[in-house]
Amino acid sequence: MRASAPAGSRHAYVTLVSNADYALGARALIRSIRATGTKADITVLVTGAVGQGDRAPLAALGARLIEVDLLPTSDAFNAAHARDRIHGLAPFTRGEKPPFHTPLDNFAKLRLWQMEEYAAVVFIDADALMLQNCDRLFAYPEFCAAPNVYESLGDFHRMNSGVFTARPSTETYRRMLAALDAPGAFWPRTDQTFLQHFFPDWHGLPVFDNMLQYVWFNMPELWDWRAIRILHFQYEKPWQSPHPKAEILAPLIALWQAHAGDGPLPDIATLPGPGV
Repeated sequence: MRASAPAGSRHAYVTLVSNADYALGARALIRSIRATGTKADITVLVTGAVGQGDRAPLAALGARLIEVDLLPTSDAFNAAHARDRIHGLAPFTRGEKPPFHTPLDNFAKLRLWQMEEYAAVVFIDADALMLQNCDRLFAYPEFCAAPNVYESLGDFHRMNSGVFTARPSTETYRRMLAALDAPGAFWPRTDQTFLQHFFPDWHGLPVFDNMLQYVWFNMPELWDWRAIRILHFQYEKPWQSPHPKAEILAPLIALWQAHAGDGPLPDIATLPGPGV
């Protein structure tokens, strides 16, 4: 792991960028975190597939970049979690994953447990925006995540790994690798399935700490801009073109585009609600 600069804080918001598309997402995420006034580090784990041209905008926003390798998993594990195979065995039926979605890369986020320069971190997927300061999460225990609610309360028992709290520890990382690549292991939703298995007593965060975009049209009564702290664009990404749900998600896409640019950010309180 090679860092672009020393840590500047004992706390960090961490994301993972494994290709050029997620670098686009990370730029908007970093800008949104900066806008909250946090003093924590903003750290990006970047894999070797991310070129210097895609890294430069992230560094320009003050992010600390750490180059990481994919996990040292076995050939059998890699074959089981290749995109075509995992999408064939565990297809997504409620939304569409974009072509740049590479399931095996997702496991690289486990590298954050090696970052012992930090006492506490909050991981946020690169396809998200922070709309309010979330520094309170650094005081939360390991492991906290919000439920995977976006269609009905029937999903409340499942966690979503797009936002979670962690305490870096090389010993935890070692135990994770041993549990991850066990003989015959198959994690149908990659890191999400694995983390729920590894932390069976995970603590629940409010859905507003990881509000999934499908709530906008599936459960509009749950949507409250004033309460949402992190907005997560699960399934289709706001920078996709063409976007299969561009019309129904237009206000959310416009919000992401504002963060992805260089202009002023909108006042969340003025945004329309679902169906408006």
